[in-house]
Amino acid sequence: MRLSDIIEEFIKDLLNENVDNELMIQRNELANHFSCAPSQINYVLTTRFTTDKGYYIESRRGGGGCIIIKRMNHKKGKNLLDTINERIGDSITNDKAVQIIEGLQQSNLITDREAAIMKATVNDRTLYGSENRNALRADILKSIMMILCHQ
Repeated sequence: MRLSDIIEEFIKDLLNENVDNELMIQRNELANHFSCAPSQINYVLTTRFTTDKGYYIESRRGGGGCIIIKRMNHKKGKNLLDTINERIGDSITNDKAVQIIEGLQQSNLITDREAAIMKATVNDRTLYGSENRNALRADILKSIMMILCHQ
């Protein structure tokens, strides 16, 4: 397991222990804990805790770099649908679609099976030959989300 994976799991465990789905950490303290550079912590935060994956990061300067990580806790329904549709937009790449799907899966809003079906439906191989793959992918993903949110 890579250091980035270990740091990600550590942060997720801390978030899971917190009932508010919010965590305040010191970047330097975390870097010292893992014997790494603060830039490694930044890398994990910017690549593993994105809004597409259901997280919001606030950074405060000074005092070792305070970071607030908030896990967005959506329930199925209109609010989630609006948020997801906004993220998808009129066009979406396969990588971004997969990030959204995995974020929903990690939030337990969809099952592993639903995630696998969604990924297969919107991947580049499935959409091969389409004139505008990214627009078609966005339409498909929005349609799937509408069905999931109204169950």
